Amino acid sequence: MKLYSTNNTDLKVSFQEAVFNSMPQDKGLYMPVEIPKLDQEFIDHIEQYSLPEIAYQIASTLLKDEIPANDLKALIEDAVNFEAPVVELDQQTFVLELFHGPSLAFKDFGARFMSRVMAYFLKEGEQLLDVLVATSGDTGGAVALGFLGVPNTRVTILFPKGKVSDIQRLQLTTNGGNIRAIAVDGTFDDCQALVKQAFSDEELKSRLRLTSANSINIARLIPQTFYYFNAYAQLKRKGFDEVVFSVPSGNFGNIGAGLLAYKMGLPVKQFIAATNANDTVPRFLATGTYETRPSVQTYANAMDVGAPSNWVRIMDMFHNDLALIKQLVRAYRFTDEETLQGMDEIYQQFNYLACPHTAIAYLALKAFAKAKPVANDIAQVFLSTAHTCKFPEVFAGDLKQKITLPAQVQSLREKKEEYVELGKDFEGFQEWMLNKVEL
Repeated sequence: MKLYSTNNTDLKVSFQEAVFNSMPQDKGLYMPVEIPKLDQEFIDHIEQYSLPEIAYQIASTLLKDEIPANDLKALIEDAVNFEAPVVELDQQTFVLELFHGPSLAFKDFGARFMSRVMAYFLKEGEQLLDVLVATSGDTGGAVALGFLGVPNTRVTILFPKGKVSDIQRLQLTTNGGNIRAIAVDGTFDDCQALVKQAFSDEELKSRLRLTSANSINIARLIPQTFYYFNAYAQLKRKGFDEVVFSVPSGNFGNIGAGLLAYKMGLPVKQFIAATNANDTVPRFLATGTYETRPSVQTYANAMDVGAPSNWVRIMDMFHNDLALIKQLVRAYRFTDEETLQGMDEIYQQFNYLACPHTAIAYLALKAFAKAKPVANDIAQVFLSTAHTCKFPEVFAGDLKQKITLPAQVQSLREKKEEYVELGKDFEGFQEWMLNKVEL
């Protein structure tokens, strides 16, 4: 598998190099030179395959001979050892639950796959690998659990101080070992900017072996295609051949993976990008002007991204043809008030408890169906990206009482928190990193 930079198509690197370097020096993002189509016979009979079998087929088609078949199968079986069920709400409406992994968020797919790929490629005696990750809520917890105890690695998580839920913060700050957490006095965009600047800083690069665990890393994007194909397999068992996906969107890695799956042959009728008040992409699709703005805090905090990194990948996949993208991707934005109403409506109508991100995806699916009615033989699916227990403060009293706490969440409250607080200036972050070189 060869990859190029979105800023320089002449630059070609191996998958291993792209995984460890995360970003090209020209500050583009890595993309496959070729996006291969899955075998049509496999897609036609995909309902016969399990999630690990589907994941292996996708990964082996993309990676080709980067990892031997038996090693890749073992890696996937270890990384993707939980379910992603499609739950029927009515005859045509379904929710794809992506929160059944160890950190209770969809980010487990990418983080666990990437950590195991990196561990596979790491050689004994090599320089310590410093993994940097900015999180708006869920990424950091998934990365922490994915890398916890992985030899010769150290993870540094940057999160916006006071802008993640209590449980999300505990998932970042109670790990110890090779996991470190920094509360940045700023927004997620500030955290992401620090991570990106670190990769272009000569002093840090000369002292540390840096890589990123954000969705800018291609090893995070690839495994997110797994659950789109697996959802289609489940829907085929129910008699559907086409699907509309509504995706909660912040940094646009999730829907970017869906579009990569589409390019590989997944029969998707429409993608819907569902955002909160951080609506850079909906405004772009409506006006043709791409204008980032500082992110604002909302109830759906994992989507509080004003400058979505992965949008450049989506544009690249479609050769910057905005008209083509607009045919395939619709976008809607919703306020906090509308989000709360959506959470209540889902429960009242379907007896289903949904987190704020999930509610936004539901509202976007509903808005799309109203604007463009969907034929009865097309499944309508909205993605549920996080467990409701992560956002107890968002729920009204009667709904709050219905939230169940998984065992791993209850044990978090008994652990000691460890983190440092830093400003959003790069100099302070650089100094901290250079003074903390010992594991």
